[in-house]
Amino acid sequence: MKTLRKLACLLPLLALFALGACSSNVVATKGPPPGGPADIAALTQAIRALGPEVDPEEAARAARITYEHTHELAIAYEITDPPLIHNTKVNMGIKPRGLCKDWADDIEARLALENFQTLDLHRAIANADNLRIEHSTTIVSRRGDGPYDGIVVDPWRNGGVLYWGKVLEDEKYKWVPRQEVFAMKRARSERQGRFGAMN
Repeated sequence: MKTLRKLACLLPLLALFALGACSSNVVATKGPPPGGPADIAALTQAIRALGPEVDPEEAARAARITYEHTHELAIAYEITDPPLIHNTKVNMGIKPRGLCKDWADDIEARLALENFQTLDLHRAIANADNLRIEHSTTIVSRRGDGPYDGIVVDPWRNGGVLYWGKVLEDEKYKWVPRQEVFAMKRARSERQGRFGAMN
């Protein structure tokens, strides 16, 4: 009986190690590398390409800050593992923060401090309507454009290494504006409430 109890206590840790061994994007123990000048320049160009109205200086500043803040957060969140393992550690209280929502909240808040005049910030969620893990992100668009016209800035998916790309070209996630997801969840909750009241 004692052996079974010990085994039950070890199972969560064994699962963490198994996940780490199977992951293709294991992060080095010193944390993820920061973006370099070429990375920042590429994101700057992508933001500028959103439209001629985008101020080149704002595009450069948004790109630089996104890369710099991603690295600062990776250190603050103590990122040393792939995302799902890190999530487990956050949920177990071993790590302070670093769920996808934390990344999205903190990246959006930092970019919002810049008070951009030619760029807008949006939030989006993927997988809210299926059984996969729900995922949150921040999107940068040209001022006046909607989230589907913007660029996803997502440090979570690669364990603190910034992924970015056009929303509609993201092959891994189908993004939905956060407010639409919230409305869908409210409607679902209301339907379930009415159904429960009828039984």
